[in-house]
Amino acid sequence: MNKEAKIYIAGHRGMVGSAIWRALQAKGYTNLVGQTSKELDLRDQKSVTDFITKEKPDCMINAAAKVGGILANNNYPYQFIMENLQIQNNLIDQAHKQGISKFIFLGSSCIYPKFAPQPLKEEYLLTDSLEPTNEWYAIAKIAGVKACEAIRKQYQKDFVSLMPTNLYGTHDNFDLKTSHVLPAMIRKFHDAKENGHSTVTLWGSGTPMREFLFVDDMAASVVFALENTLPDHLYNVGTGSDLTIKDLAELIQKAVGHQGNIEWDASKPDGTPKKLMDSSKLNKIGWQPDVSLEEGIAKTYDWFLKNQQSFKEVQIN
Repeated sequence: MNKEAKIYIAGHRGMVGSAIWRALQAKGYTNLVGQTSKELDLRDQKSVTDFITKEKPDCMINAAAKVGGILANNNYPYQFIMENLQIQNNLIDQAHKQGISKFIFLGSSCIYPKFAPQPLKEEYLLTDSLEPTNEWYAIAKIAGVKACEAIRKQYQKDFVSLMPTNLYGTHDNFDLKTSHVLPAMIRKFHDAKENGHSTVTLWGSGTPMREFLFVDDMAASVVFALENTLPDHLYNVGTGSDLTIKDLAELIQKAVGHQGNIEWDASKPDGTPKKLMDSSKLNKIGWQPDVSLEEGIAKTYDWFLKNQQSFKEVQIN
């Protein structure tokens, strides 16, 4: 990949997109393009068409999405399916129509069935029903994966889908109404510590198993996909190890320095009981994660402390 190639990163201000931007800059790429959601509404077909026609990027990376945790997915199902379909359809279609040969689509491990065998392999896609609490988002992302596969099959273009496990890290969303489990825990434990080490109440039973990947490792996988011609259309991106939500809470509690009690609200949903990715397909061709969970949590909390005064509810594109 030429270091002067024009690379458009959709969602470049989000946690994942900004990590990709930093990773590409660190490797010497000099022609990166990004637009904020105020500058370019990715849900609007004409706006996206005009932008891609004008910029004519050599490569496109779709890190833009409407994202959130169980609460947000439950409360806003229409927005989660429709806005994500609009965003990715506009980007994928324009990449194809404008002759862009390299497109990287980012999805989520929630595309796989709720009770699929563990660890999750790429071939388990569409073999059973989804987790009901986030099926709206999952269905949109599955459509994106299949659209990229169709273009690859019909037009022989290098369109690749990367499906990360649960991501976390610097520039994450710490709004308790819309955030994912790990940043939400950091926020809750920090606020409780500031409030005299008060009790922290967490959703569910604490027994589900989850895998977490530091966002800089995800960015490295995108750079790897950008710089290499991958032989298949779909790859899982994860660490290959998981832990219970209870163990995660205790790790975060220790990192934050909270000394109060933890209570579990079993009336709230747990979600999928176990979700571990099999990332061996990507591992075998050259990508491996570098950041341990303990190190990643420490880096994330440090960033949180330095930036907490600027936090506000995040709505990505």
